[in-house]
Amino acid sequence: MAKLQSIGKCSLCGESISKAAMTRHLSKCGQTRTPAIPGTPGPAPSFHLVVEGGWKAYWLHLSAPAKAPLSKLDAFLRHIWLECCGHMSAFEIGGIRYSRSPMEEERGMGTPLGRVLDVGTKFGYEYDFGSTTELRLTVVGFWNLDKPKGAVQLLARNEPPPIICSQCKSQPAAEICTACEEAWLCESCVAEHDCGEQMFLPVVNSPRVGVCGYTG
Repeated sequence: MAKLQSIGKCSLCGESISKAAMTRHLSKCGQTRTPAIPGTPGPAPSFHLVVEGGWKAYWLHLSAPAKAPLSKLDAFLRHIWLECCGHMSAFEIGGIRYSRSPMEEERGMGTPLGRVLDVGTKFGYEYDFGSTTELRLTVVGFWNLDKPKGAVQLLARNEPPPIICSQCKSQPAAEICTACEEAWLCESCVAEHDCGEQMFLPVVNSPRVGVCGYTG
């Protein structure tokens, strides 16, 4: 069986692009997106980040100002993909852990991105230290972008991956039964399922799908 191609939508132009081609597309898309020249006035220098989660079916392209603190990136990831119950979170960059409430040998998220990142940097992120959702981030570029001061901007996001009902194996899954292992169910099979409604979580476009109380 041929492997399904992951497709995403460019937030700058609205075009649907494959995951493999999105970085190249974004490097050329948008009249205000020109390579950063250190020391010159103009829009704020920003990092182009690729974020992956789950089995790499979920991905984002973001721009984040070099002067913005890690807490801004943390807040954006929570808002778009993760937040359910106010759990703790942390980045790990170059062997150093940056946390919202740093413990011994950890650092805070007030650190500016430009102090710890560079083009080519790969780093990790965790949300919820119990039912943990792990993300992988890579800096793929450095740009000058016109946008609000300190704001993280969505450049592209994957379209929801096709997930088929694990019971009838024909219809798209709509709910996950958290009491049954890998019970991804379509609307018809949900109605026939023995577990109560309180055990179901909706299928959403996030690597946090089906975890804790996350509903998107």
